[in-house]
Amino acid sequence: MPSPDEMIDLGDRRLRVRRLKPARDDGFDRTVLIFLHEGLGCIEMWRDFPQKLCDATRCSGIVYDRTGYGKSSAWPSDPGVRYMEIEADDVLPRLLTALGVEDCVLVGHSDGGTIALNYAATDPEPLRAVVTLAAHAINEPICIEAIAKARAAFAGTDLRAKLARYHDDVDGAFHLWADAWVAPGFEPMDANARLPGVLVPVQAIQGEDDEYGTELQLGIIAGKVGGYCETRLVPDCGHSPHLQQPAYVLSEITRFISPLALAG
Repeated sequence: MPSPDEMIDLGDRRLRVRRLKPARDDGFDRTVLIFLHEGLGCIEMWRDFPQKLCDATRCSGIVYDRTGYGKSSAWPSDPGVRYMEIEADDVLPRLLTALGVEDCVLVGHSDGGTIALNYAATDPEPLRAVVTLAAHAINEPICIEAIAKARAAFAGTDLRAKLARYHDDVDGAFHLWADAWVAPGFEPMDANARLPGVLVPVQAIQGEDDEYGTELQLGIIAGKVGGYCETRLVPDCGHSPHLQQPAYVLSEITRFISPLALAG
């Protein structure tokens, strides 16, 4: 069973955090896995994948609801289209400090993967490596089209009711994400300026049938980061590789993280 959730007070916001422990502890000091959820995600929407990865790598983990999602508090002021950069540059560093995390690997899905890359671009001291699942380096037409469909579904189907089970402020959570992505000229990150600053090892994973992006995302990430990067394009898989092809993705991330995991 997961440990009780905590509300971490960062002064201008409170973030819900869940700490995970591996099923077996061999006594070695290992890095902490930090899980960054997708644009409409939260702790629960990861399902059991974070615990399985902690068990496989014998690392502890931290899963949290980002600002405005799940049971975390709303943004103190509207971040607009820069919400991912602000999360990476300001909020995540403060959260890691508050939690006492000095050595970590980021595992980010979709928006969470982009936030992880934005954070890594500053070459922060605690960071050991990054794993991205369906991250976006650029905003492609396929993504804008998919989000336009999601906006229509939110307005005209039971999508809003389904998301309301997970988010205290479902309208704020949805529009933070959807309105930014369809804004004219929006880009999730300054790929040309930021990716060369990513010096830690990166593993970038994407589904072949991702409805929000093409394998161009993998090429841009691998081609522009300043350090080692490996990519995996997963067959028969859409935008959530860890849920749609869990055995393969768990195996690949475990292989990538395990040699890097021992702290010190």
